[in-house]
Amino acid sequence: MLSRTADNLYWIARYMERADTVARLLEVGSRISLLPSAQGYRSEWDSLLQATGMAHAFAQKYGDPVQRNIESFLFFDRDNPSSIASCITAARENGRIVRTALTTQVWDALNTAFQELKQLEREERSHLELSRLTDWTMRHAAMLRGAIDATLLRDDGFNFLNIGYYLERGDNTARLMDVKYYVLLPRIDFVGSGLDNYQWTTLLRAMGAQRAFHWAYGGDVTAMKIADFLIRNPQSPRSLATCTAGLMNHLGRLAKAYGRETEAQDKARRLAAGIESATVEAIFDEGLHEFLTRYIAEAATLAISIHDAYLSGEMR
Repeated sequence: MLSRTADNLYWIARYMERADTVARLLEVGSRISLLPSAQGYRSEWDSLLQATGMAHAFAQKYGDPVQRNIESFLFFDRDNPSSIASCITAARENGRIVRTALTTQVWDALNTAFQELKQLEREERSHLELSRLTDWTMRHAAMLRGAIDATLLRDDGFNFLNIGYYLERGDNTARLMDVKYYVLLPRIDFVGSGLDNYQWTTLLRAMGAQRAFHWAYGGDVTAMKIADFLIRNPQSPRSLATCTAGLMNHLGRLAKAYGRETEAQDKARRLAAGIESATVEAIFDEGLHEFLTRYIAEAATLAISIHDAYLSGEMR
């Protein structure tokens, strides 16, 4: 497969998964902002920007992190390359470039999301509830993923799409957890309180994982159980363990197809080994924020290796 085609497919998946995660971040902020806390609602909304690494760009354009401005920045703002509108537009453009590598169903899912987005942008903002926007985004992201899984040949293109999905999803799971643990909890004495447990439950709900969590663990919702579910549990569809296993699988398929391994396969194995060997007690001893930050950095390094090995035009 041509590296530019592989790159387009890889970024279709990354952009749509990113749009889905931004929608989930907005849902987390919206739900938690309804709960009275010691610092008021601004800390919750500001935490979204901190976790996504977009706080500086937002402050330059909008100033104070009030809810309406953050909604605009994260959903509609074309100056923000990680906004939902920017991500869907970029995914559709990448799809247009490699239209012949996509099935009709996959292209229709991409193009329909883009056309409906343009309709949303023409509506009055006062008529658009945040829940409607987040539900719309998550629905279209799921429709695209379903079309890919149901209709695409299991070839190189399918591998590059899934590498993009798993890399982005792992990064985003870490960022969603970091929103809750590092910034949302106002004070250390709230740990284990009703506020703490409500925020963890809200995070699970926003990730579409609340029922799956209760099936797997039952009983009370605790930080330790959720960290285990979202980091180490291979049955959890969004866990870091699941994402790294998916990366190893599809990178392994590429290595087999091309008859050689690259640095990307080695880094993926090391990333997975770090997840598998870590106990939840060790993670909390290190500090959940510190562990998640390290994972995000290592995943970014892996992304560079994948680009260098397969997407830059030069096999290394």
